[in-house]
Amino acid sequence: MDLMQAFVLAVLQGLTEFLPISSSAHLVIPSLVLGWDDQGLAFDVAVHVGTLSAVVIYYSRDLWKMACAWLGSLAGRGSCEDSILVWKLAVATIPAIAVGLFLGDAIEGHARNLPVIATTTLVFGLLLGMADRYAIRVPGDAAIGWRQALLIGAAQALALVPGVSRSGVTITAGLFLNLSRQDAARFSFLLSIPVIAGAGLLKAMELAESGQPVDWTLLGLAALVSGITAFSCITVFLRLLDRVGMMPFVYYRIVLAGVLYAMWLV
Repeated sequence: MDLMQAFVLAVLQGLTEFLPISSSAHLVIPSLVLGWDDQGLAFDVAVHVGTLSAVVIYYSRDLWKMACAWLGSLAGRGSCEDSILVWKLAVATIPAIAVGLFLGDAIEGHARNLPVIATTTLVFGLLLGMADRYAIRVPGDAAIGWRQALLIGAAQALALVPGVSRSGVTITAGLFLNLSRQDAARFSFLLSIPVIAGAGLLKAMELAESGQPVDWTLLGLAALVSGITAFSCITVFLRLLDRVGMMPFVYYRIVLAGVLYAMWLV
């Protein structure tokens, strides 16, 4: 992998990790159109470090408050909204872990192809549009309860199928569960932290066992670029979310699905 390929793929990863448009749908295009080789384990670890750093930095104040409140509750100082949110995020992470352990290899072996990615890009894009347009929301909206957390977590498990989009499907579930756009997006992004961290750790362990040579300069650049791109993406997305809604991403996914179908049929 040369410097230009690393830069392009790192930007794509940073942009698509948190936008509801599917990172796998975008990362498959350069390899098919330009004939690029798979980026490899080391690169995957680097961009995971970058995107994880971005969301942790963006929510650093919230995470600090949550950590202090959670540790305080363990020490017997009582529970509060922030400490309970930690447990809700933990509960919401369980379905993805379970599906990953039991079905991860099967999904990786049979679902990472153009027709599957194109179909999931289209179907889950349309579901996002339905949730954004027709889900009933009122001022104040619903709080994120245990039921909502578990259902959003179950939706997140579907994102193991390429093309679904982790952020897209969790925000869709949140909107259908009567959360506001901002609350659905915030919970989705906080929920990404244990998932990205876990995926990055597994890939890092695989990399260590493989003994592959590592170009630290290239990987450092990839982590930096993906992190800066992801942080900028989160910032702009949340600022524009209430103004533009989800429909621009829905239309984009429809077009992208058409492109992927065309690439498959040609």
